[in-house]
Amino acid sequence: MQAPVLSGPQYLREGLKLVLSPNLRLFVLLPLAVNVLLFGGLIYFAGHQFSLWVDALMPTLPSWLSFLTYILWPLFVALVVLMVFFTFTLFANIIAAPFNGFLAEKVEVVVRGEDTFPAFSWGELAAMVPRTFSREMRKLGYFLPRAIGLFILSFIPVVNVVAAPLWLVFGIWMMAIQYIDYPADNNKMSWQDMLAWLRSKRWQSLGFGGITYLALLIPGVNVLMMPAAVAGATLFWVRENGNARGVKATNQTT
Repeated sequence: MQAPVLSGPQYLREGLKLVLSPNLRLFVLLPLAVNVLLFGGLIYFAGHQFSLWVDALMPTLPSWLSFLTYILWPLFVALVVLMVFFTFTLFANIIAAPFNGFLAEKVEVVVRGEDTFPAFSWGELAAMVPRTFSREMRKLGYFLPRAIGLFILSFIPVVNVVAAPLWLVFGIWMMAIQYIDYPADNNKMSWQDMLAWLRSKRWQSLGFGGITYLALLIPGVNVLMMPAAVAGATLFWVRENGNARGVKATNQTT
């Protein structure tokens, strides 16, 4: 039997194959275009500010401890990368939320083995905007207090050395929440029930969040991994939810 934490890479891999399939390519183009524009802007902005952010976080050491600079500098570079990447990804998903929710809906139709595939409708997409925006604001309300706490921790001397691993763990958990919420919302599951469902499958959720986080850190690859993560999360939802409706055989999606 496969370990729960190892199911995450499988879902993301199958999600990537799904979004590259002819039936779903149309629904990937819009979020993909949004991702390309946003990540292009991030690279430009971060390239001009990165060293300033690292210098601002690095503690000022006495001369006799200056040798620690070479040890601490990579840690604080990693901290800035995690903070910038994760914060940007969250806000990028707010903008792309209607497209991602629409993609998750269409992926679920395919995964469940339906024979017909609805034609793209701008009206259907527009109708999802208020609901998905409200849900993204709920995610932001969950994220901000915790992120602010970690951000403050990042500036406290000595204690801030644990900020990078804490950002990593928090980021992995938020990746699970971010993407699995799309199919959960499409199926009218409340926010609190969705969080409880994820906690009941903690290791599977962390496995999926971890591989998604890692994939999204790879420049260039990450723009395609975002829609792949939406598809993978929908697979996660359908299979782990134990829904009674039939699911298309794995060999049709792999």
